[in-house]
This record gives sequence, C-alpha cells and structure tokens, in this order.
Amino acid sequence: MRFSILNSNAERRDGLKALLRQIDRLARFNEAQDWRQVERPLKRQRPDLLVIDWQDWMSIADTRHLLSHYPDLRIAVLTDQISPVSVRELMDEGVLGVVPRDTDPCLIVRAFEMVLLGGHYVPPGALALDPPLPPDIAIRPFDEKSPPPRRTKLANGLSPRQQQIMRCVHMGSTNKMIARTLGISEGTVKIHLTSIFQQLGAPNRAAAVALYNGWLSNHLQVLRNDADGPIRPIMGQAGIVPLRRRTRRRFQYPLPANDTAARLPMAAEPGTQYGDAPAAGPTADPLPQGPA
Repeated sequence: MRFSILNSNAERRDGLKALLRQIDRLARFNEAQDWRQVERPLKRQRPDLLVIDWQDWMSIADTRHLLSHYPDLRIAVLTDQISPVSVRELMDEGVLGVVPRDTDPCLIVRAFEMVLLGGHYVPPGALALDPPLPPDIAIRPFDEKSPPPRRTKLANGLSPRQQQIMRCVHMGSTNKMIARTLGISEGTVKIHLTSIFQQLGAPNRAAAVALYNGWLSNHLQVLRNDADGPIRPIMGQAGIVPLRRRTRRRFQYPLPANDTAARLPMAAEPGTQYGDAPAAGPTADPLPQGPA
C-alpha cells in the first residue's frame, strides 16, 4: 500500500508511519509538509490513503481545493477540534474519517482501515442530531401489545465484519492480505468465508462476489451451487424415475455370412491320435510252410 502523511512536524509523521505499518508492513510513504508537497506526487500516482494531521495553519478551503481535483481520494483527518460544526464541514467536503488525537492507537488504526475500505468514521457525539431526539416523556414505552419494531435485516444477511471481508475479496485480496488488513488471524478469515459462502449459496469466491454485488444474471448461472438447480428425481419417490436401467451391450464384431458356429478343424490335425491302434484293414496271407 501507499500512504501520504501531511504534517510539518517530522516526529508526528514518524509516529503516524508506525501506526500505518500495522496495516501494511511493506507500505510506502510520502511525507509532505504543506499542501504543495501533497499535490505533486498525486499527479504521478495516487496513494491509497491520505492522512492529514490537522494543524492551525490548515483550512477547510485547502481540503476543498484538493478534493475538487481528486474527488476519489480517500482522506482521514486526525484533529483535536471535535465539534459538530468542524466535523460536519470536513465530512461535507468529502473527508471520509475524522479521528480525535486522544483516541486509543489501536482504534486509530481501525478507523484508518475503515476509510481504506471506503467507509466513514466519526467519533461518537461529534455530530449533532437534526432534528434532536424528543424528551424522555415523549418516548413511547413498549409493552406486549406494542412491541418495539424489528430491525430490518440486510438483503444479503451478512454482518458488518463479513461485509468488510467481501469488499476485500472483491478487490482480489487473499486470506493473508485480508487478515493483515483487518487485524485478525487467517483462520478467522477462513471461518468467515465459509459462513459467507453458506449464506450466499456460492461455491467459490467468484460466485460470492457476483451474488454479493448483484451481478449474477442468466450468463452467470453456472456459478450457482448445484442445490439451486432443478430438483432431480430420487429412487423410491414419486416422479419420472426409470424402473430399470439400460445395460450397455458388449460390443462384438459382426460375423461374415458364410461363418458357422461349429468349430473348425486345424489344417495339420492328424486323422488319428498318437498311440492309438491302427485302423483295421486287409492283411496278407502268411507264407506257406514246407514239410518238416
């Protein structure tokens, strides 16, 4: 990943680099002391995240000018001015995350990860509700006759963590990259992916991304699971099931028309077997014997 850090203090930039290395140890950094040094590398290659360590000499107009030229730039601001007015001004200009400086470092890293995934981070109580909540007396109590309204489930039924994992899968991240980005183990990622595949009915990552984004159409039906296909008949149940299975006949070469089924004699087969008595036939008369 590539990060840009804006602050005039070198020590502050080193501290932010140490936090951002928890997201990616091999990350590349571009350090800027003013807005000009931020815009120069943007013309060549845009970073994945711009972290602005807010100072007194910075103004909302500079942020508006930067986002007018680079509207898809993801910006997270680290500031001490956590008031509804200042936070709303930054969010209206296009800043995705506003993080207080006194926040726990682990939570700061998680906030940067949310901005990297395209989400928003606002500290609790920073934005004033408009219109404000009614007083406690006007709140309608719930009982058995009037139960509280049920929360509508998401269309895909995935939890926020599973949605983060699916966004990483959509970007082509491997399990190891997802674990490093979200700060969890690789085994936990595999468990989440197994649950996601079961909920979406997807056999692989490509089908899960297509189903999650709603891209699955007629030409992508092959990505669905076999369970979504037509129901096949089962032996023993009602349906068109063949009672007998056709057995394939063994192939035999056809015999010629003049061939017979009788056994043919060998060409040199003798008429009599060796050792048998010779055939009976005419015998010669014995010689006459003379007088003794």
